[in-house]
Amino acid sequence: MYERANVFDDPPPRRDFLPVIEHTQKVYTEWLPIRRNMARDERFGIGKRIDDTFLNVLEQLREASYTSGNGKIVLLGKVLQNTDLLRFFLQIAWECELIEQKHYILLATDVESVGRMVGGWRKGLLSKTPPREK
Repeated sequence: MYERANVFDDPPPRRDFLPVIEHTQKVYTEWLPIRRNMARDERFGIGKRIDDTFLNVLEQLREASYTSGNGKIVLLGKVLQNTDLLRFFLQIAWECELIEQKHYILLATDVESVGRMVGGWRKGLLSKTPPREK
């Protein structure tokens, strides 16, 4: 009888994502242990809201990477709105002393860089896209 290979022996193949998606994933993995260490009420309150916003950003970035034309520009605008929301909620969490200052500085800096990357991507697309005629 032949021996059946175990599908869990080898890790899944690595998919190459855009640098902005990889960076956002890295920031999200930095966020997860911080959320786990929050008090239960805060973890399921503002912590969940921050978590959901991170996941929305990742989802919209992935969708934008496969979209073309004006749809991509619109999605990147939504990503920028969500990164702004992230900065806002992180600042509230820090001001309410729900996360430590060192964690806030780390996350806020990284979210800021995600916003700059997305803003540059969107600006590049806007400069390539001809204006719509009315």
